[in-house]
Amino acid sequence: MPRCAVVSTLHDCREPEGRDAGLRHAVDALSRGELVVLPTDTVYGVAADAFDADAVAALLAAKGRGRSMPPPVLVHDARSVDALVERSASRASSSVDDLAQAFWPGGLTLVCWAQGSLRWDLGDTGGTVAVRVPDDELTRTLLAESGPLAVSSANLTGRPPGETAAACRDQLGDAVACYLEDGARDGGVPSTVLDLTGARPEVLREGAVSLAELRRVVPDVRAPRRPEPEPQPEPQPESEPESQPEADSPPEPASGPEPEPHPAAEDAGAPDPVDGSADER
Repeated sequence: MPRCAVVSTLHDCREPEGRDAGLRHAVDALSRGELVVLPTDTVYGVAADAFDADAVAALLAAKGRGRSMPPPVLVHDARSVDALVERSASRASSSVDDLAQAFWPGGLTLVCWAQGSLRWDLGDTGGTVAVRVPDDELTRTLLAESGPLAVSSANLTGRPPGETAAACRDQLGDAVACYLEDGARDGGVPSTVLDLTGARPEVLREGAVSLAELRRVVPDVRAPRRPEPEPQPEPQPESEPESQPEADSPPEPASGPEPEPHPAAEDAGAPDPVDGSADER
């Protein structure tokens, strides 16, 4: 069961007084295992203490999703990553520092092997963690106080994220204790997701940071894999028309099944594209 706040509170952080009160409430709520909606540089997110397994479970329950889609982790700065990722677990992970210096804060999510000693439960991660420093000053101020946060887009699964904290409140209600309002977020371009768990860095999702920009920092970044095209049937050769029997000769009886229609005679419209979009990392 998700933890439910008695009454959720929305703080207008566009004013200094509301900002200070909102940050205090958010830090306090997170320390109690409650959820907070906060702005990021893409959309509003719903956040939980990354080291509180019950709070992370409440986050997933509030959104109506299961453990198979674990949330990424937002951190205050690149130095915060040292305690979370295992740099020696793969050759690609040695690129963390160069990538962080070039693109953080900003639209790059790094998927790394998590430190084996960490006592957390983000879901079915397979031993990895997706980590990012957001380009949002209010949220980084909160992260500096709260520590790493598990954050997912602030919406019910299957519905678009709200563009404001108030719109997110309409969806998530009192499942969230504290809403930090900082004006509209229209989504923008999602972060690029780069996998550093193998021998070479590999783009899992294209986004705000282009492949060319990544390769200027780490030249051997692998491009995202494209799905194999569906095999198309080869056209069959035209058969010679059968000779017509003499008028006074009876037709020979047909044998075997009806012939397949020629592929060119069938309507071969292109299939609709499949959208395999995933949750924002």
